[in-house]
Amino acid sequence: MKTFTTPVSQFIGAGILGLMLAGSVQADNHGMKKDIVDTAAGAGQFETLVAAVEAAGLVETLKGEGPFTVFAPTDEAFGALPEGTVESLLEPENKEQLQAILTYHVVPGKIMAEDAMAADSATTVQGQDITITTMDGSVMINDATVVQADIEASNGVIHVIDSVLMPE
Repeated sequence: MKTFTTPVSQFIGAGILGLMLAGSVQADNHGMKKDIVDTAAGAGQFETLVAAVEAAGLVETLKGEGPFTVFAPTDEAFGALPEGTVESLLEPENKEQLQAILTYHVVPGKIMAEDAMAADSATTVQGQDITITTMDGSVMINDATVVQADIEASNGVIHVIDSVLMPE
């Protein structure tokens, strides 16, 4: 069994960054890669994630040095949550819960798809493990399917997933 672990205390802020990820490509005007947040914001399919990262106060963390691996749910994934869930999480009084959910989508380090496929689990910035399974060429993170992998950013990598991961 292969597991990725890193001291959680080093990466608490990093988890928020992961939320803002995205599924878009990464070059700016000078051929340099954008950070995770800017990559996610420019992708067009992570507006809810970016808003959540902002509401959770995680933007600066996710713009940090990293590296981070972010499993980024699409707007459609957030839309599949029970009605009112996203609006409730974005309320200031739910900031800690939102931070926990977002940091559960971030793993310290840069884990490319090939490496993830060889692992059984990874420890998130939030502190809990996520389960990684591979079947018929598809990679699952808990119950979410990776729909686009290896979107490189200057401070890590984003893997787009089709549902929101919820910590226990």
